[in-house]
Amino acid sequence: MSRPAPSPIYTLRGAGGPLNTLHFSCNRGDTPLLFSGSGKGAIHMWNLNTRRAEKIVEGHSGSSVIWVSTLQVTDTLISQGRDMQVCLWDLSEGRSEVMDSVWTGSVGFCQCSMLETSPGTRLLAFAGQQTEEPDSGHGPLLVAGYEDGSLLLWDVTQRSILSRAKAHPEPIMCLTFDIKRLRGVSGSSENKLSTWMLDRQNNLQLQDYVTLVNPGVSQLCIREDGKLLSAAGWDHRVRIFGWKKLRPLAVLQYHTDMVLSVAFSDHQDPRQRLLAAGSKDHRISLWSIYNEGADTG
Repeated sequence: MSRPAPSPIYTLRGAGGPLNTLHFSCNRGDTPLLFSGSGKGAIHMWNLNTRRAEKIVEGHSGSSVIWVSTLQVTDTLISQGRDMQVCLWDLSEGRSEVMDSVWTGSVGFCQCSMLETSPGTRLLAFAGQQTEEPDSGHGPLLVAGYEDGSLLLWDVTQRSILSRAKAHPEPIMCLTFDIKRLRGVSGSSENKLSTWMLDRQNNLQLQDYVTLVNPGVSQLCIREDGKLLSAAGWDHRVRIFGWKKLRPLAVLQYHTDMVLSVAFSDHQDPRQRLLAAGSKDHRISLWSIYNEGADTG
């Protein structure tokens, strides 16, 4: 590795279960927040100034929470659980009430994906038993990973497959996509990350791959500035790559069990950017790495 691996700047404890999902919300108000969803059905809202849980929401009937997100303009939380529910929470003025919920019919581990199609209008994609009939007309595109190792590009409006690519010989466990570069990366239960592009004809084109020392990747995350890629490993490690050339930069070793989730903070100040990693060991580690000015090609 080109740089010595750093140590976590601090650790959040007390989640009470495996940390399946993490989500930063740092640009609303004066308090930077980190949301986490656990295998015990708890959603913690961590105050990153005090390094304590500001609020704990118990939802999804104690089933594992596998995805959380927030709406930028409102105090609204969205959570997905293995109770086959996606819940919309009102967190304003100290509340923690479920305003609405959607039955997915799926008990798997496929996380939701949310797209803001216009100001105040969002589209939510989730794995389910049935596909709802969408409106006619041109709509957004969706990349999905499947258990046979394939990537499929869907036209959401037409409910049609535009392209497919065989990215892995094993089930795809995670993927993420860089909208600006039209480039994505996926991980599986094997020891390889695959990158791929979306061309002007909406065809998925396999690009490059990087071989990992140990198999199994739980989650992938690209930093907002497009410089870094992080990978949550089944081998208890977090790996950092330069996203442009997929060059290995560091291996972060701290956790004593599988790393299940990774997230980069959305803080506007580059000096405040953090990486969070959640593990099956019930701990969240926070790292400050490769800030502005670092060569991350």
